[in-house]
Amino acid sequence: MVELAFSILAADFAHLADEIAAAERGGGTIVHVDVMDGHFVPNITFGPPVVKAVRKVTKLPLDCHLMIENPDAFIPEFAAAGADMISVHQEVCRHLHRTLQLIADHGMKPGVVINPGTPVDSLIEVLPMVHHVLVMSVNPGFGGQKFLPFSLEKMAYLAELRHEMELNFRIEVDGGVAHDTVGSVVEAGAEMLVAGSAIFGPGGAEANGKSFLEAAREAEARMDEEEDGHDHSHG
Repeated sequence: MVELAFSILAADFAHLADEIAAAERGGGTIVHVDVMDGHFVPNITFGPPVVKAVRKVTKLPLDCHLMIENPDAFIPEFAAAGADMISVHQEVCRHLHRTLQLIADHGMKPGVVINPGTPVDSLIEVLPMVHHVLVMSVNPGFGGQKFLPFSLEKMAYLAELRHEMELNFRIEVDGGVAHDTVGSVVEAGAEMLVAGSAIFGPGGAEANGKSFLEAAREAEARMDEEEDGHDHSHG
């Protein structure tokens, strides 16, 4: 089942509660919080205080994507602020297994993220312990970038690995996911779809969320039809 994880980085911060409410009405079921430190990525965004404020205005799960140098130091604070999921970058965690364990120990769902230049194979050892794998389909740090098509192969490969290893982690995608790319990411296997500018752009978050999810569901339906056709041809 595909879900819209709307990225509040693209929302109007002066009216954040209203923006979140509109995205919820549009069918969004996950609040995606992009945390950047100005070191690992060139931008600085927000930290635990914003997570705490958002926690008060929505019951939806808060999915915090930590694009920061030393995630271990901040995991307890994000837990205390009300985060439900934490994703950390493979590129930044020297002891990735330990960091993911720390997230789980604080009662949150652990996720791991890979940048466009990082191979999926670097995650094999930790796949059994993660709730989700986030594939970056742009280089992290700024919103509104162009989608990198080769990231589709990574999602498809993750879906294959999940099947082979008999695991049930979810596949998340972030970067340039919009109305024109959502079909291809769903067909590649992504289920948690992070979208920012596509949702909080002109037209408003409610209408944009609905049309975005409609495009995602159409892709899901196409896949189901292909599956059915496949089954019939074999039997």
